[in-house]
Amino acid sequence: MPLHVEIPVLRGFLTASEAAWWQQEIFSTAEAGSVLESLMKGDFEAVLRSPKVSDLLMGDGSCSEGEDIEAYLERRVLLYLTCATNDEQTDRELAVLALAVSCLHLFAQSNWTGPPVSIDLSDLLPPALLSPQKQTLVEAIHSSLLLDGECVYSLVANPFLLLLARIIFTKCSSKIDSLQLLPWWTLRYINLHQQILEACSPQLLTLAQSSIDRVMKCQSVLSEQRNLAIQFHLECVYISLNYYEYQTAKEHIKKAQELSGLHINMTGALGKRTRFQQKSLAQLILEVKRKENQPGQLDDETSPTPTPTPQASLPKDHGLGDDTVLDKIKLEEPDQYELPDLSAEEQAVLLGVCTDFQKNNPVHKLTEEELLAFTSCILSQPKFWAVEVTALCLRTKLEKGSSRRVERAMMQMQVIVDHFEDKNCPTTERLKIFYCCQAPPIWAVQKQLATLLTDLGCTSSALLIYEKLELWEDTVICYEMLGQHGKAEEIIRRELEKKETPSLYCLLGDVLRDHQYYDRAWELSGRRSARAMRSKALLHLHNKEIQQCVDCFEQSLKINTMQLGVWFSLGCAYFALEGYEGAARAFHRCVGLEPDNAEAWSNLSTAYIRLHKKDKAFRTLQEALKCNYEKWQIWENFIIVSVDTGDFAEAIKAYHRLMDLRENYKDVEILQILVRAVVENLTDSSGEQAVSLQSKLRELFGRVTSHGHTSDSEIWRQYALLYGGGNSSNPEDDEKALQFFSKAHRCEVQASGWEKDPTLFKEVVKRAINLGEVTISCSKKKSNPTEALQMLSSTRLSLRSLATKAKQGHTDVATGQIHSELQDGVAAMEQLITELQELSGKLREQSQ
Repeated sequence: MPLHVEIPVLRGFLTASEAAWWQQEIFSTAEAGSVLESLMKGDFEAVLRSPKVSDLLMGDGSCSEGEDIEAYLERRVLLYLTCATNDEQTDRELAVLALAVSCLHLFAQSNWTGPPVSIDLSDLLPPALLSPQKQTLVEAIHSSLLLDGECVYSLVANPFLLLLARIIFTKCSSKIDSLQLLPWWTLRYINLHQQILEACSPQLLTLAQSSIDRVMKCQSVLSEQRNLAIQFHLECVYISLNYYEYQTAKEHIKKAQELSGLHINMTGALGKRTRFQQKSLAQLILEVKRKENQPGQLDDETSPTPTPTPQASLPKDHGLGDDTVLDKIKLEEPDQYELPDLSAEEQAVLLGVCTDFQKNNPVHKLTEEELLAFTSCILSQPKFWAVEVTALCLRTKLEKGSSRRVERAMMQMQVIVDHFEDKNCPTTERLKIFYCCQAPPIWAVQKQLATLLTDLGCTSSALLIYEKLELWEDTVICYEMLGQHGKAEEIIRRELEKKETPSLYCLLGDVLRDHQYYDRAWELSGRRSARAMRSKALLHLHNKEIQQCVDCFEQSLKINTMQLGVWFSLGCAYFALEGYEGAARAFHRCVGLEPDNAEAWSNLSTAYIRLHKKDKAFRTLQEALKCNYEKWQIWENFIIVSVDTGDFAEAIKAYHRLMDLRENYKDVEILQILVRAVVENLTDSSGEQAVSLQSKLRELFGRVTSHGHTSDSEIWRQYALLYGGGNSSNPEDDEKALQFFSKAHRCEVQASGWEKDPTLFKEVVKRAINLGEVTISCSKKKSNPTEALQMLSSTRLSLRSLATKAKQGHTDVATGQIHSELQDGVAAMEQLITELQELSGKLREQSQ
């Protein structure tokens, strides 16, 4: 029986056939009947006020000395579960489930969906547990919800509800054996708890992973309940994204999309975007189609879907009202791209795909346009509160940078903030598919409104919102923007007089740049504040006290290992200390948390290079390039590591890419290494012979020499060596080598400065002699005497010109002798000129 009860509870509503069965079989049960009836009607407060729950929480009113609220609640719930007879056990477990679910829904209503709900703890807890100061009890609840050194948002409403749900789902779950889907509710609790914490909690991640594994074992439910299976995978997507598990999120979104049977495709369609546009242009839109033989939203009894909420009860989608830009794109053929009538789960899938796309793509104008195509598509069918609010908030974030849309964005946020207080839309309607949509909490919506006001220059109005929300960090920033630096300190000290908290001391430390306040926060938190050590470390970093900075970062990470920014900063600090093992460890954790962080991958490769682990550096740079294909600095590191590790094919590709990214890019040393590898037929990193890359390297040189590097003699010389340097068995290759040697010589003699330095002159002469020898070799292989004669004449003129320069610039006036360093070279060159002349004479005789 429990599964027949659990599934509708999870779904949030009863079908017609279930309602009749529940009326007869469930609502009449002694323990769980009344609370389950209230739960399914959406009267969650009635569950808390019920005699059964009151007896469970209050008991005889006694409370052990020194017992805190968490221990008390755990003891009461376990007592209720363990004192049942065998016949009552399942019934009691269902009653506890109804209580936990009601708490979770009420907590979501208090902080996410609205309308606000007021819970008086004196009605739920014994007087012995309630201290004379109510504030002390709230502090105890906040302390119990603090995880991994990350504080709970100070103004979270009714935190007691979350604490009770947490105790049932985590501390008492071992005594709730008959309920298979309890881990699914645990997952929903984790999602809400994480959103009220300052940063990611490793404890919640571990619990989430075990809960997902346990739900995955309930194959009977996931296979029979298609819509619930879609919801489960979507909930997993958001959990995974919260904890930087991008690959896992991708797998879940793919599964959810497969189950929904939707084809989602970004495409172009002719249409108009402005009122005065005469000609239709290609517009980016989202095309959504159902697979054939897909049941769509016509649910059946086996997999029902929520019914849409009346549009009048949803937050108003504020029109743009611009005199130029249309509210939505006016398509030439709207019928061709008409959306199917989407169900709740299908809309949630669209939103999930959109969120996954946003998380996996860089902040860029094109990305924004693609996301706006998603929001336009979702908002074209306003049906469900959670989907509507999430899509409107996303659209607002995307529109704040547009001068024509920023006013609409601000008005829209105000509509959503006001709707939180509106009582016309029932909570049951707002909670439909709420857990698989990741709607923002009310304070996040209000903060987004304040950010928009700041962007519009209304800093004072934004300041009022931040102060009301007790977002002191943003308040301090606003005062700094207004130039009221003293006011920032004043407001924090005023709040500290009311109540000392680690967060406020950390903020005071930020404002005054003083370590004593971070130390006070650290002690006040019982040495559990990751924020205090994090901020202290950053101040040490600012003061260039690197060793102390590293120590504080390490201490912060012992408390909470999921601080992405801290791992990155720690790696940079280790670099400054030349502690490359530590840097490698830090950046390795960084990319583990965020696999698409290109900079972290690049820094990790640098650490490996310094540790002489070139193979690891090569692989990490490949990952960096997957994340950021446009950053030339990463490509430059990659090409260096490629040639170091002998991966010559990748080095050639990298050189091409660097030429794409940087105008006039040139690295002669890399080209020399690549030519040597091919000419000497070295073995590359995969055991292949480098000579197989000859054609690709020639193609690269062709591109290099045609893109503005025609004056670099060394590049032409390397190009000639690539064609055998005049010693090839192929006459055509020899001729090309001669051509490139000639160009190298011309570039060399046209350069300045070498004529006056005998050492440099000697090198030029040496290479000129090689040119002469190659010319003689090529001329002998030429079948056409005229062409051979032309070769010899051209080289002879070049050598004679060089010999003349040597005599004019480096002959001792007194002795009439050429500089000793050049004597042999010039003599050899003159002998070569004579030989060239003789060969020319013979060829002329043959041609006559």
